Amino acid sequence: MKPDSVRTTVDIPAPLYRKLEAQAAASGRAVRELVLAGIERVLLQDRHPRPQRVQFPLIVSDGPKVDLTNEQIWK
Repeated sequence: MKPDSVRTTVDIPAPLYRKLEAQAAASGRAVRELVLAGIERVLLQDRHPRPQRVQFPLIVSDGPKVDLTNEQIWK
């Protein structure tokens, strides 16, 4: 254990832990790494809210459709 670490005990339901072990094995990482990554993700989530996805088109119009080339626009 590193000197700046804190040891704790967490009870994880057995089915969830089996999934965690399987994910760790599949990704070639330790269970500890996945748990720490999950904790960091939760803690950082509050600091940096995810931007909302933009729905296109931004402006919906029922007006006539205009077919212009760049050359026509810049005249």
